[in-house]
Amino acid sequence: MTGGGLLVAGTTSDAGKSVVTAGICRWLVRQGVKVAPFKAQNMSLNSFVTREGAEIGRAQAMQAQACRIEPTALMNPVLLKPGGERSSQVVLLGRPVGEMSARGYHGGRQQQLLGTVLDSLAQLRATYDAVICEGAGSPAEINLRRTDIVNMGIARNASLPVLVVGDIDRGGVFASFFGTVALLSREDQELVSGFLVNKFRGDVSLLEPGLDMLHGLTGRHTYGVLPFRHGLGIDEEDGLAVSLRGAVRESAVAAPVGEDVLRVAVCAVPLMSNFTDVDALAAEPGVVVRFVDRPEELADADLVVVPGTRGTVRALQWLRERGLADALRRRAAEGRPVLGICGGFQILGEHIEDDVESRAGRVDGLGILPVRVRFAREKTLERPVGEALGEPVEGYEIHHGVADVRGGEAFISDGRGRGLDGCRVGQTWGTHWHGSLESDGFRRAFLREVAAAAGRRFVPAPDTSFAALREEQLDRLGDLIEQHADTDALWRLIESGAPRGLPFVPPGAPA
Repeated sequence: MTGGGLLVAGTTSDAGKSVVTAGICRWLVRQGVKVAPFKAQNMSLNSFVTREGAEIGRAQAMQAQACRIEPTALMNPVLLKPGGERSSQVVLLGRPVGEMSARGYHGGRQQQLLGTVLDSLAQLRATYDAVICEGAGSPAEINLRRTDIVNMGIARNASLPVLVVGDIDRGGVFASFFGTVALLSREDQELVSGFLVNKFRGDVSLLEPGLDMLHGLTGRHTYGVLPFRHGLGIDEEDGLAVSLRGAVRESAVAAPVGEDVLRVAVCAVPLMSNFTDVDALAAEPGVVVRFVDRPEELADADLVVVPGTRGTVRALQWLRERGLADALRRRAAEGRPVLGICGGFQILGEHIEDDVESRAGRVDGLGILPVRVRFAREKTLERPVGEALGEPVEGYEIHHGVADVRGGEAFISDGRGRGLDGCRVGQTWGTHWHGSLESDGFRRAFLREVAAAAGRRFVPAPDTSFAALREEQLDRLGDLIEQHADTDALWRLIESGAPRGLPFVPPGAPA
């Protein structure tokens, strides 16, 4: 028996598809439904490694957590990792299969992957009571419809009802809803079942006349109006949810435990990947995290983070052009804390030999850590565990660079004195492990070291649990669906498919 399904599409990118999908998943699992997430094709530099060593988008890993299940490659069979304006690495069922231009991908390769995508979805639907699928961008991207495998292409092939999410905070949501339907073919429109308004502020009664008119124009109901809530943009995939010069999170946290706050500056390098690494820092009471792009912004930072990047050599050049490279060297020489993660770790080393990612050959690093990096064609995809600063730590690795550490101290060990990863010299640390700061004990120990080196009277909160905070956020998403959506109508969609007899809205897709 095939499980039920639903495709959550959006009027635009960043309309809220990821969080709405997660919210529906958490609502369903709380009702005792065995549910899984799915996104046929994801374009993101924020990725995750599953237990079996497959790379998928972090949004799908977060949605799997909302379902209270382990993520697998089936949940995101195609992942595109941009390496520039016109090309991406194609990751198929968790493994990289090559670089491809956008023209080459949409020119034929994408359609060839449809069988893999449909097979992955079929396996999930055979295993779970329901599969909640997430679309990408807009289903009304008429220039890409012929080769689409993530929006109406997957909906048509798998007979999935479609719920269209619109971000009313951007304005123009009624035009976006109507235009989305009106630009689809008759066959596609038959699956577009209704709408969901996201990020509404104010009195819902003022919105209702517009929703009634929208129903009159399209014959489709609005399945809910979700109110605006701060701090729910977890595990973003298409880009930063805030300005690169803004704070990482808007959500309020408790006052500092100690007398001082701790200021963290994150270098906003090009093609920044897994910037979610710093979310665990931002969750700590008294830690202020900001993205920066100028050397003077490092002056009052207690810790500077050089994050991961899909373009290590390009990021190095950017740091030099901006004057940030010299500022980082000065910080390290003065014994002021610097942390490099993955690509950031490689940047802090002596040199990089890259014939894989940038094909730039040998390039000098910043020379802060005694590390030499060689890019291997085989990508490292692992979920390691170890010990650092006397505390257990775990993370995940996603990198082509192989580090040859020639001095300093190992950052992370196996607990028996043998180094596992990374390097430390003075107050400069580097590691290939993403997600290590989510280990609560290690994070607190690390922040104590940073505070001591920075001369700050900052004390980490003794009871901050990042996992518990993540669960709390997912429950808040589930609450939004349960309290502000027509859940009975949603379940009918998931179980029975799109309503019959939905009217055609002209003009439809152009020939």
